[in-house]
Amino acid sequence: MWNTVLFDLDGTLTDPRVGITRAVARALEHFGIREEPDRLTHFIGPPLDESFPEFYGFDAERVEVATEKFREYYVRQGWLENVPYSGITELLRDLKASGKHLMVATSKPQVTAVRILEHFGMTQYFDGIFGAPLDNQEGAKKVNVIRNALSWASSAWDGWDYSGAVMVGDRRHDVAGAHQAGLPCIGVLYGYGDREEHENAGADFIVEDIPALRELLLFETQIAAG
Repeated sequence: MWNTVLFDLDGTLTDPRVGITRAVARALEHFGIREEPDRLTHFIGPPLDESFPEFYGFDAERVEVATEKFREYYVRQGWLENVPYSGITELLRDLKASGKHLMVATSKPQVTAVRILEHFGMTQYFDGIFGAPLDNQEGAKKVNVIRNALSWASSAWDGWDYSGAVMVGDRRHDVAGAHQAGLPCIGVLYGYGDREEHENAGADFIVEDIPALRELLLFETQIAAG
């Protein structure tokens, strides 16, 4: 069905809840805003320059300061407060063994994404890891990260055609970015977006959990195996 799979990172490959929500809480504290980290899961997925204005009305100057405070915590320890979803490593292994190309497309800074995936021994499964350039809000938009990944693939693999690619993510931003880049998107419900969010965004497929994602992505391989 698909020869290339692009994965979001936060909420799709790993559960970043503790690190991200604590980092957001620290950033908000700088402005005298007290929030319990468990109330900040809506920050998981979208770029910070979208979330701070959307949820707290921050202007560009406050967004810049809040992002800096977020990174102070996240770079120090937040990235380590991250857990791979159960079964995801085995799925990546089997997808790779089936001959598929795998890439990561995340709005997280690329250097941080690489660090996280290296820490969990997952880089071996990916042909490319693509994320946001530091201090480049436009480059952090999901559509631009995806387009960057597709551009690299088209030059790296002779005869490669993005018509065989699909995006996998847990938030509406993944769906919107994929569609803007010309890809279908599989919305996963084990992350931080619910069914209504994916349906409203127009996700092409919605799966409940990693076994269901496995079945969808390896459908033709399972058929061939009898």
